[in-house]
Amino acid sequence: MIRTQMIQIRTKGYSDIVNLTPSIQQVLDDNPCSEGLVQIFAVGSTASITTMEFEPALVQDLKDILEALIPSDAISRHSQTWGDDNGFSHLRATLMGPALTVPIIDGKMALGTWQQVVLIDHDNRERERVIIVQIMGEQG
Repeated sequence: MIRTQMIQIRTKGYSDIVNLTPSIQQVLDDNPCSEGLVQIFAVGSTASITTMEFEPALVQDLKDILEALIPSDAISRHSQTWGDDNGFSHLRATLMGPALTVPIIDGKMALGTWQQVVLIDHDNRERERVIIVQIMGEQG
C-alpha cells in the first residue's frame, strides 16, 4: 500500500523548529501500516526535515549553530539577485535537506526515546508550510 497525506504548519521563519512527530503519528494511525516506511518531505526550498531531541535548550542551540554557520545577515548572490534577503535560508535548507525516511515497526515510527521528527523553516518570514507524509508498506 501507498498512502499520501499533507500536513499544513504555520511557522515563524528564521529557523523556527516545529515538532512534527505527533502529526505524523496521527497520519499513521489514520492509515494503519504494520511494517514499512514513512517519507516526510517539506515542500519548498527554504525548509528542512530532520530528527532531534525536541527540547528548548537544544532547539536554541541548533538555532545558534545555524546562525553561526550561515548568518542571516550574510550577503548572498541570491539575495542580491532577487532582493528578498533570504539567501541564507536557501543555503541552510540545502545543507540539511528537505526529506527524511523513517522505518515503521508495528504501526509506529522506529524513533529513539528522545528522538522527534522536526520541520525547520529557515525563511526570513512567517510561512504556511506544506509537509507531504507518504506511507509505504504492509497494511495492518
